Amino acid sequence: MNIIPTEIPDVLIIEPTVYGDSRGFFFEAFNAREFAKQTGVAVDFVQDNHSRSLKGVLRGLHYQVENTQGKLVRVVQGEIRDIAVDVRKSSPTFGQWVAVHLSADNHRQLWIPPGFAHGFAVVSETAEFLYKTTDYYNPGADRCIRWDDAQLAIDWQLEGPPVLSEKDKVGVPLSEAQLLP
Repeated sequence: MNIIPTEIPDVLIIEPTVYGDSRGFFFEAFNAREFAKQTGVAVDFVQDNHSRSLKGVLRGLHYQVENTQGKLVRVVQGEIRDIAVDVRKSSPTFGQWVAVHLSADNHRQLWIPPGFAHGFAVVSETAEFLYKTTDYYNPGADRCIRWDDAQLAIDWQLEGPPVLSEKDKVGVPLSEAQLLP
């Protein structure tokens, strides 16, 4: 496993060691002992989620104000532009964001610690997205920041207007969001 730091030190790109031959490939998608050894982060994942989306779909920017979730995310089919935004008001990187290209071909994963809003845009015809979380989904604590918030100025690299859920259409600007300590 190769750990690649991002512009925000807490957000890490994880590149697994992939063993491939004429039959296909194999890699260890997650190993708690190795993850803790290489990142210094001990995690206890409690929930796995799987979504499938069409090209142009944008999901996010989501986070929870209680039961904050760390996420280990990856793509098993297709490709996405994945975004993590620091919403910890006491953090030196508050309001900053990181973008990472994740695909079934590059096998990269992204570690997004608790305290970050998360979203992604699908750039292939379809994408299947898997993620592990360190806490359970809590609908009452779920929040959404506008994907196009001018203060954040995220470069989603969209080819046209995104396809949004009703929840994502009514996200609030960062300046109005309920933030984390």
